[in-house]
Amino acid sequence: MTEARLTEALRRELSAIVGPTQVHAGPAEKLAYSYDGTFQQHLPDVAVTPGNEAEVADVVRLAARERLPIVPRGAGTSLTGGTIPLTGGLVLSLVRLNQIVEIDPVNGVAVVQPGVITGQLQSAVEAVGLFYPPDPASLQQSTIGGNVACNAGGPRCLKYGVTKDYVLGLRAVLADGRLLHCGGKLIKNVTGYQLAQLLVGSEGTLGVITEITLRLIPRPNVRFTAAALFDTLDDASRAVTAVMMAGVMPVALEMIDQTCLNLVEDFLQMGLPRTAEAMLLLEADGSDQAAVQSELERIAAVCRTEGAREVQIATTAAERDSLWKARRSVSPALGRARPNKLGEDIVVPRSAIPAMVRRVGEIGRQFALPIPVFGHIGDGNLHPNILFDRRLPGELQRVEAAATEIFRAAIELGGTLSGEHGIGTLKREFLEDDLGTVAVDLMTGIKSLLDPHGLLNPGKVFPLRPGNDHSGFLTALPSLEGITPG
Repeated sequence: MTEARLTEALRRELSAIVGPTQVHAGPAEKLAYSYDGTFQQHLPDVAVTPGNEAEVADVVRLAARERLPIVPRGAGTSLTGGTIPLTGGLVLSLVRLNQIVEIDPVNGVAVVQPGVITGQLQSAVEAVGLFYPPDPASLQQSTIGGNVACNAGGPRCLKYGVTKDYVLGLRAVLADGRLLHCGGKLIKNVTGYQLAQLLVGSEGTLGVITEITLRLIPRPNVRFTAAALFDTLDDASRAVTAVMMAGVMPVALEMIDQTCLNLVEDFLQMGLPRTAEAMLLLEADGSDQAAVQSELERIAAVCRTEGAREVQIATTAAERDSLWKARRSVSPALGRARPNKLGEDIVVPRSAIPAMVRRVGEIGRQFALPIPVFGHIGDGNLHPNILFDRRLPGELQRVEAAATEIFRAAIELGGTLSGEHGIGTLKREFLEDDLGTVAVDLMTGIKSLLDPHGLLNPGKVFPLRPGNDHSGFLTALPSLEGITPG
């Protein structure tokens, strides 16, 4: 779409659908919809903020008629470039569809619109004794619709599973404006293909989600949290495997390496240990205080056996919140260390965690780049973060080479490219390496069937280059440099 195609007549049509104040085509307005949680940026030609499902469908039908690319957007917290309007076009922001339609305790479900903030939903259901477990780090900013589109996880997914495990049904507008309604308040439903699950994790490439029915569970009323300090990353990694083989299931088992610990301490001055090479954050929950406390003490004992030099068990809610504050502050603390960071999201089998952590360290030394590691180590979901300054000559090329080696290492160790962030633009050129040609062909066939003109979130998920050409996969992306709104 070019500015010339964004005619006054088209603006009037969009205004008639959503109202004049919900059509955003000014220079500053377009700039606000041009970026996400990565270092990419590209201006849309227009952004619209519909207020209900009918308006979403009308906008999509109009875009289909005009062959305008459509980029669905929630809060814009994507860490893979998932909401960047690479080809301009129309950003379809769903932030005004932000109502919790219903919390149904009898059936144990919540019906929500896609713009509901994850943390707000959690607070609302917990107020009535229920629990929605998925808890991405961005839960106070990210939306349920974005969580569903990327199949988000979080620390608690070790015990409770990720977003897909809670989606019972949804409504979505397809690329031609038709409304798809699948699933509902049913715990068991195997009638036909599971189309709701097809849209979970599709990153806005198959439809625009307008309503989600989510499974809720009883709220656990007891939580105990502990932190275990290790002198070596290898010891911490082995402890994870030992904990998981000890017959206990923590609700969360997180790791923060020494670089992360020091950066968080620089940021918050919390008194964190600077000399430990790794800290494990462990949590158990349930309904019986004695049982939960006993479970956490068993986990702590395993950590001590595997070489933990210290295990601190939080005895108050304030101590527990302090431990979690350290974990949730890692990402912003890393952002202070270098101007840019590439936050990766690999997963390996738990048995391969020590090997993967060692490989990341070797890759960082090979390319002279700091790569601190943190993440949901209990389920093998690691977040190596490559810290860099893209203004330095040749820096981005070294980042590309390091990221490529991280992806290769994960795949060689039986892992995968993403556990919760999705593919977006940053990993699309590696999709075939991970899934194979047959799977990618099937996926592109499904995409072509549901979106024959390729209008929904173009340039995301699928490789653009023939074969396995990974060269320049970052340098070819839109960047912050040279953006001139208008």
